[in-house]
Amino acid sequence: MVKAVVGANWGDEGKGKITDMMAAEADIIIRFQGGANAGHTIVNDYGKFALHTLPSGVFYDHTTSIIGNGVALNIPVLFNEIKSITDRNVPMPKILVSDRCQMVMPYHILFDQYEEERLGGKSFGSTKSGIAPFYSDKYAKIGFQVSELFDEVLLKEKVVRVCETKNVLLEHLYHKPAIDPNELLETLHSYREMVAPYVCDVSLFLDQAIKDGKNILLEGQLGTLKDPDHGIYPMVTSSSTLAAYGAIGAGIPPYEIKQVVTVCKAYSSAVGAGAFVSEIFGEEADELRRRGGDGGEFGATTGRPRRMGWFDCVASKYGCRLQGTTDVAFTVLDVLGYLDEIPVCVGYEIDGEVTTDFPVTHKLEKAKPVLKVLPGWKNQREDIRGIKTFEELPENCRGYVEFIEEQIGYPITMVSNGPGRNDIIYRESPLKK
Repeated sequence: MVKAVVGANWGDEGKGKITDMMAAEADIIIRFQGGANAGHTIVNDYGKFALHTLPSGVFYDHTTSIIGNGVALNIPVLFNEIKSITDRNVPMPKILVSDRCQMVMPYHILFDQYEEERLGGKSFGSTKSGIAPFYSDKYAKIGFQVSELFDEVLLKEKVVRVCETKNVLLEHLYHKPAIDPNELLETLHSYREMVAPYVCDVSLFLDQAIKDGKNILLEGQLGTLKDPDHGIYPMVTSSSTLAAYGAIGAGIPPYEIKQVVTVCKAYSSAVGAGAFVSEIFGEEADELRRRGGDGGEFGATTGRPRRMGWFDCVASKYGCRLQGTTDVAFTVLDVLGYLDEIPVCVGYEIDGEVTTDFPVTHKLEKAKPVLKVLPGWKNQREDIRGIKTFEELPENCRGYVEFIEEQIGYPITMVSNGPGRNDIIYRESPLKK
């Protein structure tokens, strides 16, 4: 059976924890899109980790972790990450890398930095990990597949050809040093040595795994609102963040995806630029940021402070719809225990009219939040960590979950009430068919 874990919003919803938790029952975990530009924070028996490329199932010895063909693979980053977990006594994970996966090249990272510099105040808030230049090259058909590392004649010819076009841009647009083809070829030889033991025809491997009845978990990066088609374009990422893309980015038939677990935070957070209707500022935001997540709301990859906001029912309903949600995992509920009252964004006011449907970007930028204030559970039981059943949660806490479920229209079947792997409450949702 194939299940997907994806994000409903801007990313940073807590997907890593949910994947790590669900991986206990999985045989195979696959990263199917994105690169090392966003991270998943995981707290388990080995400690606290920030993963960037590795799937969040690498901490189990019974799983195979796969880098799918849809990933932007930065080979040195992947191997540094493997070392960073094995240095902390995590057993060496079983890893496979798709032979059709494409590589982030050293010049992609440079071009990312140079373009952000050139754009100045009009930049896209890139993490400068080379992701946009990588996907640009992939679709311009001048990217490098992992399989090409093993054909020396092809590799040499392509390096020379690609350097010619890149060097024109470097010289005339960015006024930066040219790329030396010989140095680039040597770098690619070092990549080949690193990745050779792990390269595999992943779609063929998965075809057999499906026939054998294996449990397969697809792990998405970021969330619906960062999807290049359906998100807050142009302040989006460069690969599809939707569960539907999991079939393409892993190389499996779309009808094999039987469950889509969409992760929503109990409040909102976002890294980077773009419209964010329920955003809060000042002391209110600082307090939520400081208490949020495990150790505060700061990007797992960048360390950037996240922008904070109240739960956005409009964005989350839209995010869940686009993902094809079968189950919602509702995370970091424990963080809100300090509040007497909790505002929730239930609609957007745009040009004097209220809507509960998520609009296109130019309308979104004019939207003002319509807030409904719900009572907190501070006076009933502030700290809800350690609670194992939904019925044991304070009445107002249950009311908060039930209100949001009714607003978004998708079943909340998992409630996370702490950072650890076992801080999870399973719930029978009235919406679950």
